[in-house]
Amino acid sequence: MSIFGQSVKASQKLSAAQAADITEVMHGRGMSKSSIEVLRYTIGFALFSACTAVPWIMLSTITLPKTLELMDSAHKIGLLGALNSVGAAVALVANIVFGALSDLTRSRFGKRTPWILGGTAVTAVSFAAAGYCHTVAGVFALYCCAQVGFNMLLAPFIAIMSDRVSEKKRGTVSSFYGAGSAVGNTMGTFVGSLMLAKGAQGLRPSWLLAAAFIVAVGFGITLFIFPKEESSVNEPRKQLTVKSLLLTLCPPRNAPDFYLALFGRLLMLSGYCMVTTYQLFICQDFILAGRADAQTKALQIVSAMAVITLITALISAAVAGVITDRLNMRKLPVAFASVLFAAGTAIPLFIHSEIGMYLFAVVAGLGYGVYNAIDQALNIAVLPNKADAGKDLGILNLANTMSTVVGSILTTGVISMVTKFTHSSTTPGAAYVCVFIVSIAVVMVASAIIMRIRSVK
Repeated sequence: MSIFGQSVKASQKLSAAQAADITEVMHGRGMSKSSIEVLRYTIGFALFSACTAVPWIMLSTITLPKTLELMDSAHKIGLLGALNSVGAAVALVANIVFGALSDLTRSRFGKRTPWILGGTAVTAVSFAAAGYCHTVAGVFALYCCAQVGFNMLLAPFIAIMSDRVSEKKRGTVSSFYGAGSAVGNTMGTFVGSLMLAKGAQGLRPSWLLAAAFIVAVGFGITLFIFPKEESSVNEPRKQLTVKSLLLTLCPPRNAPDFYLALFGRLLMLSGYCMVTTYQLFICQDFILAGRADAQTKALQIVSAMAVITLITALISAAVAGVITDRLNMRKLPVAFASVLFAAGTAIPLFIHSEIGMYLFAVVAGLGYGVYNAIDQALNIAVLPNKADAGKDLGILNLANTMSTVVGSILTTGVISMVTKFTHSSTTPGAAYVCVFIVSIAVVMVASAIIMRIRSVK
């Protein structure tokens, strides 16, 4: 059987009773079996979000910056910004393409499983190979290959929540997915700092560890934690064409609140990325500038900040969700969270020390935790048409990818301009001061945009 399987005509031979049975199986409706399956999906999605965040955060915030610094110290800021931008663009296209292809796949192994396993292999091999690469061009190529493979894995994996988890249980599974992401994001920074505690000797093990995480996620969860995916051979499918892909990307019309939420999210996450993506360089070249132990101490600070952020983000996320549900408010808490993050970002400007960075981790971590807990609820509330929820939420989620690009461009541009203006051969401290100021301004604009939403409290 071809992986793209049967035609729509053939699939329509299913009787109404057979279709009902398939729907029953897909949504886990039943007695104790249903409860066990929901538990397996809950555990699986929590582990997936945590165990994929660890390698990507470890690589993007610690391993990759250090790799580029050792290869070309003079151009490390520009190289990191370029690689993040290119990688984000590749990820954006790959996510759409492989999501559509998995929708069309018809095989006895299901429509998601083949792509998940294939993407796992591509990502793991790319990470492992990058650990043995000694050129900037090679790292660029392998990192982009990893983005392709990961989105080949990611798009169908996330679609499983819609395919196989009943709507009334989806909120529970989603909340554990978000909690796993918060843990993974912080642990990624912490693990990356530990791996590079001995300097360049920790680079290759970091890349190999990232590959191991991906293998554990892709093969372990899919084959041993999730219930086995049913055959998709007899499922109907739409034909994939260029026109259908373009229609999938078509944004909604006459929906001002939708676009306010989109641009508010894009700017908030861009301001967040401006600081967090470059936090190793900020600690090393700004907070500890001139110190002989700057590189070693910077890793220790980043590691400690990761623990602080984990604790504050989890606490604030848990509390914020309960409070906002009771108050039935989304807009105001999201805007407040943005302001709180901006306040935390300002602290290192006035307390120029590692204590200032720790306080930044506390206050900004609280703000981001609140934001992360409520923002998705706000996005759902502003959807113009619930029938197009999947497509429109996908458009809103573009902010996640594009914020990396925007944040990198802003940071790289600010640092380049200040460095050129001051005629410095290395990045001056004033450049990072400007990065903090621009980040605060961007986040405050995001808060103002969110407050212009009219359809949500």
